[in-house]
Amino acid sequence: MAYLKQNWFTAKVLNRIAMATGLAGAETLTVTRRTTGEPQKIPVATIVVDGDRYVVSTRGESHWVKNVRATPQVGLRNRSGLSRYTAVEIPVDARPAIIEAYRSKLGKVVEGYFRDLPDAADHPVFKLSPA
Repeated sequence: MAYLKQNWFTAKVLNRIAMATGLAGAETLTVTRRTTGEPQKIPVATIVVDGDRYVVSTRGESHWVKNVRATPQVGLRNRSGLSRYTAVEIPVDARPAIIEAYRSKLGKVVEGYFRDLPDAADHPVFKLSPA
């Protein structure tokens, strides 16, 4: 699977600012690292479609995606506090409507990722069900 690597500035500076401030609606997804068992925190934007909450990997087959597949129990922190979820990966053929809603919500912020990785198969999507 494809993956768009983050540059240093995004990984070390921008992501931390986004998680600390909620920049552009960012929420903090906490997953369990599959090799160490330590928490990994990632800024994400979730989307609600037909009453269900989803998270989309804009960069493709990232480490957090592999970690969620290994341990699907995740935490999501936003202005309302911390909520616990179980993440279930959505099959490729069911992703387009969710991805379209996600792209509509986030606009230009995510367009470059979908231009570089246009196939829905390159963007893992997870439904977040309350745990």
